[in-house]
Amino acid sequence: MFGEWMDLSDYSDREEFYKACYEFHRNEFLSDGCRPELMFQDWEYIPNFLISESWLHEDTYKYFDAIAEMSSEGAEAFELYSSNIASWPGNGMDCDELLEGFNESYQGYFGGVIKGAKIEFAYQYIEDTGMLSDVPEILERYFDYAVYSRDLFLEGYSDGHIFLDQ
Repeated sequence: MFGEWMDLSDYSDREEFYKACYEFHRNEFLSDGCRPELMFQDWEYIPNFLISESWLHEDTYKYFDAIAEMSSEGAEAFELYSSNIASWPGNGMDCDELLEGFNESYQGYFGGVIKGAKIEFAYQYIEDTGMLSDVPEILERYFDYAVYSRDLFLEGYSDGHIFLDQ
């Protein structure tokens, strides 16, 4: 058995990648004409939900096209959303649906330098929505942002990245 490191970015799509893999192993075709079984023993910079020892997900190239247009922070958030929030690809969505859900759900990264990321987001969310705008200032100071943020984030928080259900 032998192999070779292959870079997905050298190929335009999954089919071209597989074609190159089979070409590399062209001398291993079985006597009945069947293709040899491909095994991906190691990989780098590919999320585990897109690849395994025996397959490359059909939307891998769409996924990489999507993150190519994002900032590094956005790409990190999209990977977290894909695997931890949306449970992709096992949820049955295609990559376009996944990206649409991400764009609707992702609120940004909140580093939590002052009070913690969740509380920091709660302050911003309440201000942006005007949730307390009609509350007299004397009562507004009794609002418990920490408790509100805890309830807000029973789900949808991952390493400072904020995701809300739509």
